[in-house]
Amino acid sequence: MSEIYRRAASEDAEQLVDITYRAYALIRELGLHWPAAHADLPLVLQNIEENECYLLEVGGHVAATVTLSTSGEAKAITELPFVKWFAVDPDYANQGYGGRLLDWVEKEIVLGKYGQRQVTLATAQKHPWLVQMYERRGYERIVEIDAKNGDGIMYLLRKNIAEYHRADRVQSGA
Repeated sequence: MSEIYRRAASEDAEQLVDITYRAYALIRELGLHWPAAHADLPLVLQNIEENECYLLEVGGHVAATVTLSTSGEAKAITELPFVKWFAVDPDYANQGYGGRLLDWVEKEIVLGKYGQRQVTLATAQKHPWLVQMYERRGYERIVEIDAKNGDGIMYLLRKNIAEYHRADRVQSGA
């Protein structure tokens, strides 16, 4: 099946609401107050308009989505590019689509388009596997934050994408 990486458009919003809502079920069960976990059509449209929302289409269906924050809310935490709203359609989970989309956004957008060598994201300590997943992808914890909103400890993670993807090219022989 063909894979298409592209920026999301307003026409994608309804499908993104469905995917994000289903993908964030565990986040809601954990009681985390993440906007994406409760996203509705107006919020998804706002995200598409105010940020850079990207997606990976597989055979004409959106398999994964991720947002590069450009609206400024992340500037209170970091000056580096900030990734958020990462979701994989549960029907496409554990097939590598999410990882390929993150790799594409890191290499083509953050490093290629913006020339930024590092990228950040945040996740919750109490999530059973997200911290470890991001660490396997080369992210390192740099700050612990407790906003006292019931989410508990949140980690700000940073990845040196220039170094990570250079090492990836060396391992693959490219």
